[in-house]
Amino acid sequence: MRQRFLGILLLVLTGIICWQMVFSQPVWAAIDSYVARYLKATEPVPLEVDFQGRTQLFSAEDLSEGKQLFERNCLSCHVGGTTLPDPTVPLSLAALKGATPRRDTIGSLVAYLRQPMTYDGSEETPWCRRVPETWLSQKQIENLAGFVLRAAQVAPGWGTENFQGD
Repeated sequence: MRQRFLGILLLVLTGIICWQMVFSQPVWAAIDSYVARYLKATEPVPLEVDFQGRTQLFSAEDLSEGKQLFERNCLSCHVGGTTLPDPTVPLSLAALKGATPRRDTIGSLVAYLRQPMTYDGSEETPWCRRVPETWLSQKQIENLAGFVLRAAQVAPGWGTENFQGD
């Protein structure tokens, strides 16, 4: 009887330890294969924060979290960096630079996500939702912006008809 009890106790403790190992780490902590392969971000990459040339380092984990947030919140309209509601305004680097105001820095993308405006900046856009801090924290929205900006810079075909994804 005692051996059976110890066997069950050992099994339960093993289960608890395994559960803790699996579920105590955030799901996004792993490096996404797309981030490593197409965004070439196995080491932290500097991305421009503002138009004064300041940069911020984004790790592969940051960009992987940004990719997950993009997939969860933006992918229905922005497959491969295109913009389904308005195909003339993709998320390519050229299009981000051509917007008014420009949207090719972390700060400008975050400002856009917090208050989405039309491409010419004249009014709020009906296509994109505001992302308040109660929805995504500052760090999360910066990681999302970092993913979009890095994809626009280096992902093959991002924002074009020639997009290559996994």
